[in-house]
Amino acid sequence: MSKAKDGSAYQRVKKRSEGMSGSEDFTDKQNLLNGEKSASNMETKHKEITILGWSLNRVILITHLNIFLYSACFWIQTGTLPYLSKKLGVNAVWFGYLQTTFAVVQLAGGPLYGRFGDIFGSRAAMTLAFVSAALSYLLLSVSTSVPILFLSRLPSVFMHAMQGGQMIVTDLGDSGKRADALGKLGLSYGIGMVIGPVVGGLITKFLGLEFAAFVAFLGSVFSICLVLTFVPKQTKKVQVQEKSGGALLDWRKWMSLVMAPGALFLLILRVATGIPIGIFQSMFQVVALETFNLPADQNGYLMAYIGILSMIVQGVGVGVVLKKVSENAIMKWASFLLVWSYLSLSYVSTIVQLCLVLAPLTIGLASQNIVISSALTRTVDEVDTGAMLGLNMATNSLIRTVSPTIGGIMLENLGFSSFGYLGFLSSGIVTAVLFVKFRNKT
Repeated sequence: MSKAKDGSAYQRVKKRSEGMSGSEDFTDKQNLLNGEKSASNMETKHKEITILGWSLNRVILITHLNIFLYSACFWIQTGTLPYLSKKLGVNAVWFGYLQTTFAVVQLAGGPLYGRFGDIFGSRAAMTLAFVSAALSYLLLSVSTSVPILFLSRLPSVFMHAMQGGQMIVTDLGDSGKRADALGKLGLSYGIGMVIGPVVGGLITKFLGLEFAAFVAFLGSVFSICLVLTFVPKQTKKVQVQEKSGGALLDWRKWMSLVMAPGALFLLILRVATGIPIGIFQSMFQVVALETFNLPADQNGYLMAYIGILSMIVQGVGVGVVLKKVSENAIMKWASFLLVWSYLSLSYVSTIVQLCLVLAPLTIGLASQNIVISSALTRTVDEVDTGAMLGLNMATNSLIRTVSPTIGGIMLENLGFSSFGYLGFLSSGIVTAVLFVKFRNKT
């Protein structure tokens, strides 16, 4: 435990020991402090298991399994949702409202979920995430009308298992290896993203849409069992004093997090780099169909290609690069790569060219996102890393909320090339700022 954390623990001991005196006062304070350290160490010391000669933390391994299940179940229901909506008579406009509802609900719950994890512990946070997912998928599986379909989106307010997994690996891992740990978590999510749609498609084909959503529900229930069995109540190395629900909505606490040294800059950076790709992703299906005349099966192959690229970068690439260069350098050069990737995107006219451009674009985005997430967790004390990850996730939800509207207007009035030009401009500004800010840092 660092001196700062020892100091805060000492202050808590000091308050409890008021009224004591002399050597008794010193001895009791020391005993309380040592007891608090021991309790913290017991919470964060977990058995390791050995697989093929590799020694792995059991809690982190279970977390990776849960993130895989979370991703697979999410993509099973994502593939089911459009067809089930069409079956219930939902047109394109109302389907857009349905997607916006999901984005707004996620935006509202992300920061609160992170703070909840800081206050009540990792087990409670992960359980809440999978309970929310299970309720959402269960309602989807029994949707017999449009109101129930919309109702199925509401429990997703706390469906943030990926964020919960990031909280756990942040708590248990070394600060210097945080970006690599977060990247490997993205690898587990990516595997689920590849397997989920395939499984969902087979279940839908042979057993029906509703049963596919029900399978996603069962997968989430299994994850709840894994969390309650293997995840400890608290994974942080220090204890959070506030244990009331009111602390979740303390605006002064949120302001202190946003204004933490370096945090606001990184959050703005996240928004600036996220808007162009968010707009492009929101319109990707339309572009694939109308601009490149891509059939459904080839569109699936393209999505798998992007997913595999992201998995390689997050699971292996970032960890290897970090052994040679700093996170600051990765941020700078990833942004520089994005400048030219977006510019190239503006001149793409064939599907082969699109695949070539998507490779550096995916590498730059995946690298930058991981490093920014890692850097944000270090702008605050260890007790607040969950809330900061929540703010980080909230920026993604905010972008997803506005991107479809902006993307539709741009595509209709300016054409596909405008997405590339927007990214070129945004990344150019970000690159200039980063090279100036980190000019004396490697």
